[in-house]
Amino acid sequence: MPNWLEITLTVLLGLTMLVGLLGLLVPIFPGLVIMWLAALGYGLVAGFNTPGIILFALITLLAIGGSLVDNVLMAAGGRKGGASWVTIAIALLAGIAGTILLPPFGGIIAAPLAIFLMEYIRLKDWGKAWQAFKGLTVGWGLSFAARFGLGVVIMLLWVLWVWKG
Repeated sequence: MPNWLEITLTVLLGLTMLVGLLGLLVPIFPGLVIMWLAALGYGLVAGFNTPGIILFALITLLAIGGSLVDNVLMAAGGRKGGASWVTIAIALLAGIAGTILLPPFGGIIAAPLAIFLMEYIRLKDWGKAWQAFKGLTVGWGLSFAARFGLGVVIMLLWVLWVWKG
């Protein structure tokens, strides 16, 4: 492959990586997946030498972990706020349904609303329902911070790969 083409593709993949990172600011945007795909694209363009394989494996593990941390931290926050596991499961399903039916913000509205309503129905107490709601939203905030931090690490590992490549 001509050098100019490899440089052009690397710049485009770097921009894609940056879009994925900045996309993490939007809760439903699959930024980590986009970053992982950009890293895969770079590996296909530049080749997977030994350091590339190691760095790509680390990027893959971080992307998987970041994708899971969202639900884990939200559920933990909801539980800490007093929500039942059934309520948390319903909130998760409501978030998925809201995202599908009313993109891009339907899930952001549906999950917290579902946890609040389900806990009120279950406990007949506005205060406890509010606590569960706050717990879920605090967990959501923590999950954003974790995903964004992992996204920064993924970007740095990719830059290291390009630099060492």
